[in-house]
Amino acid sequence: MADYQVPLKDMNFLLYDVFNADKLWQSLPTLAERVDRDTAEAILQGCAKIAEQEIAPLSRNGDETGVTFDAGNVTTAPGYKEAFKTYAEGGWTSLGGDPDFGGMGMPKMLTAFHEEMLCSADISFSLYPGLTAGAGLSLAKHGSEALKTRYLTRMYAGDWAASMCLTEAHAGTDLGMIRTKAVPQADDSYLVSGTKIFITAGEHDLTENIVHLVLAKLPDAPDGPRGISLFLVPKFHVNDDETIGEQNNVSCGSIEHKMGIHASATCVMNFDGAKGYLVGELNKGLACMFTMMNFERIGVGIQGLGAAERSYQNALEYAKDRIQGRSLSGVKSPDAQADSLLVHGDVRRMLLNMKALNEGSRALSTYVAMQLDIATYGTGEEQAKADQLVALMTPIAKAFFTDLGFESTVAGQQVFGGHGYVREWGQEQLVRDTRISQIYEGTNGIQAMDLLARKVAGSKGKLVLVFLEEVRAYIQESKNEAMQEFIQPLANATDELADLTEHLLLAAQTSPEELGCAANDYLHVFGYTAMAFVWAKMAEVSLAANDDKSFHESKVRTARYYFSRLLPRCQSLITSAKSGQSALFDIDEELF
Repeated sequence: MADYQVPLKDMNFLLYDVFNADKLWQSLPTLAERVDRDTAEAILQGCAKIAEQEIAPLSRNGDETGVTFDAGNVTTAPGYKEAFKTYAEGGWTSLGGDPDFGGMGMPKMLTAFHEEMLCSADISFSLYPGLTAGAGLSLAKHGSEALKTRYLTRMYAGDWAASMCLTEAHAGTDLGMIRTKAVPQADDSYLVSGTKIFITAGEHDLTENIVHLVLAKLPDAPDGPRGISLFLVPKFHVNDDETIGEQNNVSCGSIEHKMGIHASATCVMNFDGAKGYLVGELNKGLACMFTMMNFERIGVGIQGLGAAERSYQNALEYAKDRIQGRSLSGVKSPDAQADSLLVHGDVRRMLLNMKALNEGSRALSTYVAMQLDIATYGTGEEQAKADQLVALMTPIAKAFFTDLGFESTVAGQQVFGGHGYVREWGQEQLVRDTRISQIYEGTNGIQAMDLLARKVAGSKGKLVLVFLEEVRAYIQESKNEAMQEFIQPLANATDELADLTEHLLLAAQTSPEELGCAANDYLHVFGYTAMAFVWAKMAEVSLAANDDKSFHESKVRTARYYFSRLLPRCQSLITSAKSGQSALFDIDEELF
């Protein structure tokens, strides 16, 4: 496996040349006090160093060893505890945290790159701080001042970690069916009882305490999702002097044996009258948890991107070194027994697919992160618009990036040929690790339904118009003749997305099943169109650049590849989406 190298040049290109992050930060008063370009560059360089030197080397052995379970205790793979300690001491656990409680308060445009680096280095490792960061976000927004003071400060310091406890054996996506109960006590605490499954980082040895955010219902709560509340349940009680007390009635019953992410502890967690504390309002727990879940969904999308980048770096190095066969147009390396794999058109197709999709995903991820920053720190109409775009783009970021990430890890494996199928090269690990990203934090089918049924149909198409109007304004402003090779197909794709949206909304008026049948295709049409938008922006900057000609020429040529070979995927997806529900529902159950 190639040594992982953080694509810092591409990240800086996106931040400062394409999206003008430094100017944006200075226009938002809260961020202007926290970050400037020099600070941001230092942060990214520091994170790159720890990702490359401390975390990436753990990945292979972490996969081989995994986590071990013994009488309720989970031990992480060799080196993980030391690496996490180094990571926490570097302040990385506080990067996006609330400054009032010890966090650094960095913008999402920076923390998204931080997440990508961790995921490229080792997805399993990234999950431990990732879950803590997400829980911290939910607690910072919805928790009481007492809870934030006691728990957030230690979470940001890396002393304590966190988990998110939603799923039960009978209740996955349908959280309204959960059975975990919370009984109120005289001291305003609650006794939480129930069993949760598939709990990432539910138990481990990286920190001295673990803070569980648990969904539960009071005995008299309303049925369904309207009766769900959120509780903070620590593994160990915390004494009044902030020291660790006795263990709470929380235990790990077992760990799952999984296809991938072997070094991430996936636990069955038992709560047996465990003492917990309400986060937010009673029966409003799902809204509180969605603060964390939306953060995690974007983070899972970035997992797909991170793995795809690692796959590309591995496959590119291998293709350059491996000699096999001769070019169809004549010998390219006469002094060697064969030419490199790079002379073969199909190998170039796979590598360029990965390159174009990775760089497009990174740009689109940065665009979504920018909207998050504006929604969080902006004001007025710009804030409202950004908030709408975040709602629209979150399911796309999760599902589209992970679908493409899995595609790219499989493509990388294919470049390796038989060597990609054996463990010593590490490529098959990426395939296994990435596969879960299409499933957890809401399966990609659920994300597609969230986009089309809830966001698009639920707003009667108004949310889509926010995005379409921005793209069309960009198209109208682009007068550069050299850009027309990108602008015209972008305009066509935008019109086709608008037409498909209108078609599906109309069809759903007479047959609601149309939405479920077309949702997956629709999400991908939207994803490829949004990626075309950011690829046009990257091409525009690179066409005008006078420095680093090799980098910018690569951008322009990769943009051409995207528009000529990848954006046309939309055509078959649109045909499929418009084919209607009859092909799926005219087959009786007994005919399956």
